[in-house]
Amino acid sequence: QVQLVESGGGLVQAGGSLRLSCAASGSIASINIMGWYRQAPGKQRELVSTITYGGGTNYADSVKGRFTISRDNAKNTVYLQMNSLKPEDTAVYYCRANIRGLLQTKFIDYWGQGTQVTVSP
Repeated sequence: QVQLVESGGGLVQAGGSLRLSCAASGSIASINIMGWYRQAPGKQRELVSTITYGGGTNYADSVKGRFTISRDNAKNTVYLQMNSLKPEDTAVYYCRANIRGLLQTKFIDYWGQGTQVTVSP
């Protein structure tokens, strides 16, 4: 069984910073791409950022220059450093990871339970 557990969300004023973490645990053989998505009330879930096993990154235009994604492969953990936060960044942030389990031959996408980020004006 594979689990993704997020942490680090909370309430912050505009201009502030938060750091999200997502740790994958269970019977894991390999993790490919890891990433962060978010969903604001009344909106569809959208991509925030992704990172490959080798460290290649991708960002949504709305967060470029403000957010930084990183990962620790030894800990099966991905991070999202969010700086210069804006009220429009308010959303539930979800971690996603493409994982091959020990008894599996294919990679499968797993999602975390989500963590709330609220940015006040």
